[in-house]
Amino acid sequence: MKRILTFGLAGGIGFAVDAGVLFLLLRVTPLGPFSARIIAIALAMTATWLINRSFTFGPSGRSLADEGSRYGAVGLATALFNYAVYSGLLLALPGLSPFAALIIASGAAMTASYLGYSRLVFTPRRHS
Repeated sequence: MKRILTFGLAGGIGFAVDAGVLFLLLRVTPLGPFSARIIAIALAMTATWLINRSFTFGPSGRSLADEGSRYGAVGLATALFNYAVYSGLLLALPGLSPFAALIIASGAAMTASYLGYSRLVFTPRRHS
């Protein structure tokens, strides 16, 4: 249960990074909500990897490069899912706030990311 709570906290911090960067980019750059979100997701993913590695799961026992690439692969898959939900909502519901779409999409991606990270990234390395 502690792991799920810590993962939720890491996700909350990642969400804050995602939303904060999205807000900042929409306010101070000419970027639109689609391109700004790509940058926001990348920075949020970096933040959650560091938190999950340090507090939620612990180091995997793999090399940092292997762990990072696995985390990135799972993160990319779930980020694409997150972005697809976000974009689909904005396209299907043109009056929907980008921040409401962000909340819904992030919630939808959270379960998938926990399963991927816990089973594919931070499981102990098996020796042959």
